[in-house]
Amino acid sequence: MRILITGGCGFIGSHLAEYLLERGERVEVLDDLSSGSLKNVFGIKKHPNFSCVIGSVLDYQLSEKIVRRNDFIFHLAAAVGVKMVIEDPIKSIKINVGGTENILELASRFKKKVLLTSTSEVYGKNEKIPFSENSDSLFGSTKIRRWNYACTKLLDEFMSFAYFQEKKLPVIVVRLFNTIGPRQTGEYGMVVPRFIRQALGGKPITVYGDGKQVRCFTYVTDVVEAMISLTKEPAAFGDIFNVGNPTTAITINELAKVIKKLTKSKSKIIHISYQKAYQQGFADMERRVPDIGKIQKQIDFFPKINLKEALPRIIEYHKNIISS
Repeated sequence: MRILITGGCGFIGSHLAEYLLERGERVEVLDDLSSGSLKNVFGIKKHPNFSCVIGSVLDYQLSEKIVRRNDFIFHLAAAVGVKMVIEDPIKSIKINVGGTENILELASRFKKKVLLTSTSEVYGKNEKIPFSENSDSLFGSTKIRRWNYACTKLLDEFMSFAYFQEKKLPVIVVRLFNTIGPRQTGEYGMVVPRFIRQALGGKPITVYGDGKQVRCFTYVTDVVEAMISLTKEPAAFGDIFNVGNPTTAITINELAKVIKKLTKSKSKIIHISYQKAYQQGFADMERRVPDIGKIQKQIDFFPKINLKEALPRIIEYHKNIISS
């Protein structure tokens, strides 16, 4: 099978590409390198079944050629991280909405199957934990850029199901909960690589807000295996699934302490306001915990890698990067 991964030079996309190649698939990647990197696919660039096109999903003619020659599309291309969304909201909206519209329209025209990655951010400020796929979305004011990403990804979901219902496009939507692993960068606000880099560099470990926010972190290989397994299930098309690890629930304060201990760092843990880190009026979710009962019933999914195993792997990766 010929498989297209949009955003395939990114953190998750590059792991997905490796996984698919190991299973004998032909993989083509489309990435504009705005947040991805060719370094992420360095280990597979010479694989006979791998090809990489540098370009954007916003380029309709280019996307048309690439979608036409592939059988299945993993659509991961999107603006990455809160920091990018706040600093460049127009670009973020265009990529998340316009890019997805292009991919869905082309997939429908050429009769291709699609898996679209969404995010736990779409639950917004909803406080009814854990989040199930039927939980309500609750956002703040449209003047607060922080909700830009969540709203655009929710619109992506609406578009996906509109194409499924009206055009019979086979599409699956997955909502990812704080995926972590090697190759993830803290440049766009991702907390685990940011804390690790600060700890290894002897810099203050900066916790935003009071640090009482609760997050659940999912190791990237668990996410990739879940996505691929869903594509093998006909009943999964036209539906939406949480992909996360509820057993890893931890406060950001505790996460900072664990990373400091694992890295044997002398860094101080300090707190800074959201307003200083981002902008005035920034709001965050207090708790983000997934209900994964639905995906467990569909593909018998349960994450294998917990934080105790994941963090040392990621720390070792960053140590190697720093020393190289």
